[in-house]
Amino acid sequence: MNEGATRPETPRERREREQLEADLASSPVRGTPLRQRVRNFRPDPESAVRSLGGPLIWMRRLRAIEDGVEQHERQLEEAWRTLAGELEDPAEFAAAWRELAENWSFAEVNELIERHNRNFPAESRLPMDPRTRDFVRVNGRSYLREPLGASWILERFPPDPEAALR
Repeated sequence: MNEGATRPETPRERREREQLEADLASSPVRGTPLRQRVRNFRPDPESAVRSLGGPLIWMRRLRAIEDGVEQHERQLEEAWRTLAGELEDPAEFAAAWRELAENWSFAEVNELIERHNRNFPAESRLPMDPRTRDFVRVNGRSYLREPLGASWILERFPPDPEAALR
């Protein structure tokens, strides 16, 4: 939700883009115009009135989740690099880092994520997909967010002092 700023491409997004390009290269409809799907979207007075209140609660909550995650990432990176500088033994660093990861508190962000997962479909009026009998995907992904924990930390900041000191 960084308005006006582009984020660098993540490894996951890069893999998805490469898979899409490979699929497109072998697509039988490549180069042929696709049938245009006309949609019946018309602005209604209710949406105009809702927009006067500014960002909706789910928008503010998503922003708070993103800000909280970024704050944790900054704090964890600083702690990761500091601990790597203090402990020379890789095994000692790994044990200390895993202990720190297990004891790190994501209570506030996880509470927001839990509220998001529970309330987002109703608050955003997310439509249902009749084929899957579930809510439609948002930008190709499920609206559900995974709570943060020790595994989330160790994915981003492995217990490797050499990686931390790079």
